[in-house]
Amino acid sequence: MTEFENIVIGKNSIPALAVTVALMLAIPVGFFLYWYIKHKARVNILYLIAGAAGFIVSARMLEAGVHYLCIVADNPVSRFINGNTAVYVLYGTVMAGVFEECGRHIVLKYILKKDRTRENAVLYGIGHGGIEILSVLLPSMILYLVIAVLFSAGNAGEALSALKITEETAAAALPSVQAAAAFDFSLAAMNVSERLFAMFAHIGFTVIVFYGVKNGKKVFLPAAILLHMAMDTLPALYQKGVVPLWSVEVWAGVWAAAVLLIAGKLYGKMKEETPAG
Repeated sequence: MTEFENIVIGKNSIPALAVTVALMLAIPVGFFLYWYIKHKARVNILYLIAGAAGFIVSARMLEAGVHYLCIVADNPVSRFINGNTAVYVLYGTVMAGVFEECGRHIVLKYILKKDRTRENAVLYGIGHGGIEILSVLLPSMILYLVIAVLFSAGNAGEALSALKITEETAAAALPSVQAAAAFDFSLAAMNVSERLFAMFAHIGFTVIVFYGVKNGKKVFLPAAILLHMAMDTLPALYQKGVVPLWSVEVWAGVWAAAVLLIAGKLYGKMKEETPAG
């Protein structure tokens, strides 16, 4: 596996990854503590838990299962989707929008029937966005940090052994090792800013869906789906190599601001209510 012997860990890779890991932990914890302390009398911790569980079920289980059949597995459908950029983008954005927003709608309408305050809607969004960081992004950053530390010692063989990379798994592992080696503070800034935008967007989407549930207005669910699809368009194009990474960050920031603006107006329309009990 000579390709691994030429891996050189950048001088800023380890500190940049360490900072990223710390901030990935701080974002969900910080959002939760700030909101819980500020609105302790009007929030129910069950909304935070439900938000996390809703993401796991809707995105990590149901949506991921569909992705396996339509994207990962080798079949005529996956070949068609992966071979056509427009279809790939449409598929990816529709799946993300439908599964995550319908998941929010189902939980908020049929499961969380008590304590329907606007503050709890925000708490649900924090749970949804926070568990995405902790279950999806943070493990990847920790893995990159471990890889960088092991390869920085200068013995590729020992690093490969510690990571249990064999001849059979080398091809699949190489991109992760290369990513860890190339990681720097600019990538750290983009990863952290993207997660901040996503957290604010998840909170905004939740408030939009919650407003529709609380006021019996069905139009807000498809509105949230369409907004979610729009926000995910450039990330999908980036995955196909059509647009640069910096454009994805700008796009995410613009749409996060738009979603927050809409959600903020809806939040202001909802009365402040103290949960019963």
